[in-house]
Amino acid sequence: MAEYNSLEKIRLQKVEELRAEGVEPYPTRAKRSHTSAQAIAEFEKDETQEVKVTLAGRIRSMRPKGKLCFAHIEDGDGKMQLFLRVNEVGEERLAFFNKMFDLGDFVEATGTMMRTKAGEASLQVLDFKLLAKSISPLPADKDVTQEDGTVVRYASLDDVELRARQRYADLAVNPDVRDTFRKRAKLIKSLRTFLDDHDFLEVETPILQPLYGGAAARPFTTHHNELAQDMYLRISFELYLKRLLVGNLERVYEIGRDFRNEGVSFKHNPEFTQLEFYWAYADYLQVMELTEQMVSYAAEQVTGSTKVKFGEHELEFKPPWKRVEMRQGILETSGIDIAEHKTAEALLKAIMEKHPKAAPDPKSTRGKLVDFLLSEYLEPTLIQPTFLYNYPRDISPLAKSMPGDPLTVERFEGYVAGFELCNAFTELNDPLDQEQRFLEMGRDYEADDEEKHPLDEDYLRAMRYGMPPNGGFGMGVDRLAMVFTDKHSIRDVLLFPALRKEE
Repeated sequence: MAEYNSLEKIRLQKVEELRAEGVEPYPTRAKRSHTSAQAIAEFEKDETQEVKVTLAGRIRSMRPKGKLCFAHIEDGDGKMQLFLRVNEVGEERLAFFNKMFDLGDFVEATGTMMRTKAGEASLQVLDFKLLAKSISPLPADKDVTQEDGTVVRYASLDDVELRARQRYADLAVNPDVRDTFRKRAKLIKSLRTFLDDHDFLEVETPILQPLYGGAAARPFTTHHNELAQDMYLRISFELYLKRLLVGNLERVYEIGRDFRNEGVSFKHNPEFTQLEFYWAYADYLQVMELTEQMVSYAAEQVTGSTKVKFGEHELEFKPPWKRVEMRQGILETSGIDIAEHKTAEALLKAIMEKHPKAAPDPKSTRGKLVDFLLSEYLEPTLIQPTFLYNYPRDISPLAKSMPGDPLTVERFEGYVAGFELCNAFTELNDPLDQEQRFLEMGRDYEADDEEKHPLDEDYLRAMRYGMPPNGGFGMGVDRLAMVFTDKHSIRDVLLFPALRKEE
């Protein structure tokens, strides 16, 4: 049971008093004719004409003043000042409003639009109704209206932990947070529109899977009682989407949730939104071009420009993006040519000789050592949108090798602001080669290593029916939302991020 503080107890008493007077504090119906923005727009068309509206919203400020009361309500579009006067509502109703209504209450108000002496478009209230009584004051409910009618916010909800844990309160008191999630929704819509317009088919694949795959990550495990078997929350859509290429669906995509049982950081959340698409008869170079077109289009739809401010940087998403070969990029930033060191032992020795203070895991595979060099030396330099391409085969088990170079695969990753945004391959479609890659991955990694790929026999069976050559792509939508909204933690673009249990 909840424990109420003194202020909450006062408000609960008001609930009892309202019901005793025959007023339901949580009525079933609301009748709203306009939002605040619609009311102002209609009023400003011709201020000589009477505009009668019914508004609904949360009370954000109240200023009783004798036979008057000024209040501001806030709805999804913005704020509107209410002007209550004895002449229109009567002394008894005005006293009732001042006594029984509190900051945070939802109210319905009917009246005519007017402009105050201070020049603010307002609603001259003729009647009002309580829609929902607020028992607990909002954490930053301290907007105060000055004598001139301006509203001053004396406090804001800026506790990072509280905002993430009580997103409902964060949204209620911080309009910029609501704007962030509107932009996020616009981003997802723009990605979907772009792919639909390029003849991709949106599909849905299983979230609960008998075998996880398609990425190097530790899964969440659950159990299906009726089937009497363990199941996994998917870590990727990849292997299911590529099965559809076997069935002659040539361009497919999915936007949905993936789950990875891993650590949390400014760019990682265990549950995240992913976009993946697979394109028959295309390769990684064609996917590269489509990617920069798609992200540039999304930037314009969300922000109005291909130039996006992110922290101290102005990022330019207009194609073409910079292209850097991985081998050359690592050589320039770390001084190590990975092509000259073809085993894990040789590469580890080169790293320790060149960078004595470096701390790679001495038991790492060659692929993990390459990834170490990438993250430590090259990745932080990739600020403007950049494609890093041509990756070692041993960290890319689902990608095709380059002709004439079996140790390098046709893969790229897109980077922006120093972190990975997307990942793409010319996809492997040789079932014999794919089976061998799965077996190699099983040998190279320990049994409990989260990077280990399980061998998926059904996927190999699908490939044996014949899979067309294709290009595949995956992108973390949350990270792109971070960039487009200038947020530097993934928690700020997730409505309900993963958090430790509240004590």
